[in-house]
Amino acid sequence: MKRVRIHTGKVGLVFKNGNYQKVLTEGTYWLGFRQHVLIYNITEKFHASVASEILLQDVTLTNMLDVIDIKDNEIVLLFERGNFKTVLEAGQHLYWKGLVERTFTRVDLNTTAITEINDKNLLNDYKLTKYIRTFEVLEYEKAILLIDDKFEKILTSGIYHFWRNATNIKISKVDMRQLQLEIAGQELLTKDKAAIRINFYTQYKVTDVKKAILDNKDFEKQLYIAMQLKLRAFVGNYTLDELLDQKEDIANAVFENTKDAAENLGINVLYCGIRDVILTGEMKDIMNQVLIAQKKAQANIITRREETASTRSLLNTAKLMEENAMLYQLKEMEYVEKIADKIGEITVAGNGGVVKQLKDIFSVNK
Repeated sequence: MKRVRIHTGKVGLVFKNGNYQKVLTEGTYWLGFRQHVLIYNITEKFHASVASEILLQDVTLTNMLDVIDIKDNEIVLLFERGNFKTVLEAGQHLYWKGLVERTFTRVDLNTTAITEINDKNLLNDYKLTKYIRTFEVLEYEKAILLIDDKFEKILTSGIYHFWRNATNIKISKVDMRQLQLEIAGQELLTKDKAAIRINFYTQYKVTDVKKAILDNKDFEKQLYIAMQLKLRAFVGNYTLDELLDQKEDIANAVFENTKDAAENLGINVLYCGIRDVILTGEMKDIMNQVLIAQKKAQANIITRREETASTRSLLNTAKLMEENAMLYQLKEMEYVEKIADKIGEITVAGNGGVVKQLKDIFSVNK
């Protein structure tokens, strides 16, 4: 005989010759010949030393256990004292009832939506993340949700969680901000066969997410091609000079004629503009020569105009001096003063007019 004591918080399972016999709760017991007892802590998970099917035939033992059978397409979330503890996967799990308050939340992984968890912080727990798919849609985005390649709904900004399973889940995001499309380096011919290169841009916003993604493939590329073709068509109707003078008109024409195409793409075009008109090498040289010639012609016109005005002024002055002797003498004195400025020293006698003497001196010097 052997005495054994089961303390509080413990449970003993009695075996004889390897066969389970009974369960012992708190107290003191005597064991018979070839009997032995395995003692378990009821605050911990129960790991059976023999097949659980044998042990669970004992009704007393079964009533002391939480028996959790989990299928292949399920998981169970274990909470102890209200706090998340772990994830139980497919199989059978046994927990002692009694001291520790435990709850079990069963999850069917065949579903996609997570309805079993209300605490968002729990979704980021590392023990759960491998069972969860997470998608983020930013504040300035919208997204199309596809489940098994079928449209489900449009997602606004936020973080979305789905159970990880065989279901195929995809999202396609679209930037809803004002965007700019550059059509750069377009080599075109004008109506007068001038080769030019144009940098064109357009500003737009996506207005219909479903139409942009589901009804069209690469909506941005399609908008680019539509803009490019319209630009080529309009540039070909203008000469180089007309193009340089009417850039805004051409941009507005492209804008008006691409509205319908953009609407079919789920896009609203806001503005179009020609950033640069770049001339090729030969054309650049020709335009420079034309510009130089124009500037020279303008300079010649200004020079001729000034010469004509100067001659007209001299003629008017001569007429006035012819009619007025005093004005003639004043003009003489003005020229004498100008000449005297260039002479260092002048000697005059006091027996005649000073102006006359100066005139005579200058005449002799000449």
